Amino acid sequence: MIHSFARSALLLGCASIAFPALAEVAPGSVETSAEATSAEDAGERGPIIVVTGDVLYANRMNALKTPTPIIDVPQSLSITTADQIVRQGFDSVGDIVNYTPGVTNSQGEGHRDSVVFRGVRSTADFFVDGARDDVEYYRGLYNLEQVEILRGPNALLFGRGGTGGILNRVTKKGVVGETFTGYRASIDTFGAYDIWADLNLATSDNTALRINAAYESLRNHRDLFDGEQFSVNPTFRAELGAATTIDLSYEYLNHERFIDRGIPSDDNGDPARFLQRITFGDPDNNYATFEAHVLRGTIQHSFSDSLKGNFTASYGDYNKVYSNFFSVGYNPASNVIAIDGYIDNGQRRNLILSGNLIGEFDTGGIGHTLIVGGEYIDTSNNNDRFNAVFDTAVADGRRADVEFFSATRPFALRGGVGTLADGRTTRVGFTALNDDTEADLTVLSAYIQDEIRLADWLRLVVGARFDSFEITVLDNRSGAVRTRKDEEITPRLGAILKPQDNISFYTSYSETFLPRSGDQFADIAPPADALDPDTFSNLEAGVKWDIRPGLALTGAVFQIEQSSPQVADANPDTLEVVDSKIRGFEASLQGRVTSGWFLTAGYSYLDGEQVGRTGPTGLRLRELPEHMFSIWNSFQATDRLGFGLGVTAQDESFADNGNTVTLPAYARVDMAVFYDVSDNLRLQLNVENLLDELYFPTAHSADDITVAPPLNARFTVTGRF
Repeated sequence: MIHSFARSALLLGCASIAFPALAEVAPGSVETSAEATSAEDAGERGPIIVVTGDVLYANRMNALKTPTPIIDVPQSLSITTADQIVRQGFDSVGDIVNYTPGVTNSQGEGHRDSVVFRGVRSTADFFVDGARDDVEYYRGLYNLEQVEILRGPNALLFGRGGTGGILNRVTKKGVVGETFTGYRASIDTFGAYDIWADLNLATSDNTALRINAAYESLRNHRDLFDGEQFSVNPTFRAELGAATTIDLSYEYLNHERFIDRGIPSDDNGDPARFLQRITFGDPDNNYATFEAHVLRGTIQHSFSDSLKGNFTASYGDYNKVYSNFFSVGYNPASNVIAIDGYIDNGQRRNLILSGNLIGEFDTGGIGHTLIVGGEYIDTSNNNDRFNAVFDTAVADGRRADVEFFSATRPFALRGGVGTLADGRTTRVGFTALNDDTEADLTVLSAYIQDEIRLADWLRLVVGARFDSFEITVLDNRSGAVRTRKDEEITPRLGAILKPQDNISFYTSYSETFLPRSGDQFADIAPPADALDPDTFSNLEAGVKWDIRPGLALTGAVFQIEQSSPQVADANPDTLEVVDSKIRGFEASLQGRVTSGWFLTAGYSYLDGEQVGRTGPTGLRLRELPEHMFSIWNSFQATDRLGFGLGVTAQDESFADNGNTVTLPAYARVDMAVFYDVSDNLRLQLNVENLLDELYFPTAHSADDITVAPPLNARFTVTGRF
C-alpha cells in the first residue's frame, strides 16, 4: 500500500506532463545564447541554449546527432542542465534519475551506476558526448553541461543495447575568446566534502584550453563507508575559420570506495529494518578501485550551409577491482546471517570511431534533414573472479564460500578473520577461481535516417541501422574458444503532427537488440551462444506543448515488447520465442510558472509482467514501481535570496524476480536555500530527506537492500572570477 504522503504526491503527478529541460542562470555553468548560436552555425558543437529572461532553455539534445528541436522529436526525453545539478544539490547520476519520470535506480552492488529504464535494468546504456561509455563505475558530474535521458529502445542512433533507454552526458568544452575560473566547494553533515574547479583559458583568437577537475572525499550514514575520487578533464578547442571546429579531450579517473550492499530481508518479505545500522562487510575486503584513461577527439566541419559532417574518435583504458562480502540469507529467529563473497578483476580497452554527414535540403517543396553515419568499435575485455573460501566451511564439508555469523554491530569480520555465530574463529581468502575469460568484440555499423517535412503541420522520421556484432571469448580455465556473430537491421519510424508551431502530437516505433553475451559480454558459454539476440521494440505516442517560451509540457504512452529466444524443452535443437511487455505512461511539466517560480514535475505509471515459456507468470518485474512522482520548486524571494522545495516518491516494488521481498513505498522531501552574495558568488544549503524518512529505495537481490540516508544537509559555495 502506498504511503499516504506518497499517495498525495502521486495524485498531484497525474496533472503534470515531460519537458525540454530548463534552468536558471548560474555563473559559468552553461554557454551564453550568443555562444549557442555560434555553435549551431558551426554545426552542432554542443547543446543549444536559448536565454528567455533569466531562464536557460535547452532545446537541443546532443545525443540525437541532428539539429532537431525537442518538440519535433518523436520520443520521450529529458535534460538536466549544469545549473539544475547545482541548484538541486545533485551529487551523482542516481540523484538525477530520482527526479526523472519513467526511470529508477538499482543498487548496482555498491560499485556502479545501474539504471532501470522503463522497467529494463542496465549497467551499460551510458554515453559521453554521444559515444558509448559501457564500463561499470560511478560517473561524476563535475565536468558536465547537461545530462540527457532518452526513454525507449532506439538502436538506429545508439546501436545494440539501450533496451529501455539511454543516458548521455554532455561534457564542457573550451570557450573561445574567454578566460574565467569557476569553482565549487561543499561539505555535508556526514563529513563528505568535494572541490570542483573549472578553468577556461583563451590561448589565442581561435583556440581555448579548459580544465575541469574534482576531488571528492566520500562519507555517508553507514558504518565503515568511506572513499575518495579524483577526476581531471583537460579539453582543447580550436576553431579553424568559420567552418571547422576541433575538440580534443583527456580524462583521468581514480576512484576508491567501500562497497556496501545493504541489509537482508526478514521472514515477512520486508527489509529487516532492525538491522539498518549494521554494515555486513569487511573493512579491509569490501572495496572497489577504478582507474581510467580516456582520450576523445571530434572534428566538425560545415561543407556548406546545408551539409555538415563530424567525426569522433574515443579510446579508453580501464582497470577495475571490486571485492566484497555480502548477505545471502537471514534467519530472524536465531539472528544469524549467511555471508558470501568474491573478488572480481577487470581490464577493458575500448576504441570507438564514428562519423556522420547531416544534410538539410528540399526536394519538390518537401524538406529533408538527412543523416548518414557509421561506427566502428573494437573492445577487449579481460575478467576473472575468485570466490571466497572459509576454512571452517571447508572443514565442515559445506559450501566453502558461505559462512554464518551473528547479525551484530559491529559486524564480526575484520581483515579476513571473523567470529562465527557458533563461536568458532574463521579465516577466509579469495582463492577459488570462478571464471577467467578474455573477450574481443568487433562492431561495424551503418545507419541512415531522414526527417521529412511534408508540410508545416506534418513531419515523418524514417530510418534503419545495420549492425554486425562479432565476439570471441577465450575461457582460460579450459582453453575453449567460442565465437558468435550477429547481424541485425533495426528500423525507426515516426510521425509528428503540428497543428501549430508550439504543439506536436507524435507516434513512433523503434527497435533495438541485446546479444546473448549481455551488456558486459564476459562470456558466451553454452547454450546461450547458440541463441539469437533478445530484441526490443517500442511503440509510443505522445504530445509536446511549449506553453510559452520557458514553460513546456509533454506526455507519452508506450509499450515495450521483449522477444527472447529460448531452447525448446521438447526439442533442444529448436527455439521458441518468449514475449513479454511493459506498458506505461509518462508526464511532466517544466519551466517558469511566474517570474519568481521555477517548477519541474514528473509522473510515471509502469506495468509489466514476467512471461515464461508457458505464458504469463503472474509475477511483476522486479524494481518496477507502478507509480512514481517527483516535483521540484525553485522560488526567488528577492534578487539574491531563493528557496527550493521538492518531493520524490515511489510506489512499492519487488526486490527479486520471485516477488518474495517488497521495497516499501516512500516519499522523500528535499529543500534548498541559496543566496547570491554577488553576481559571481553563491552560498547554498541543500537538505535531503527533510522529514527523516526511513526508506529502502533500491536492491540488488532479496538480501541486498539499500538503506537510504536519513536527514542530512550539504553546504555549498559556487563562484566564478
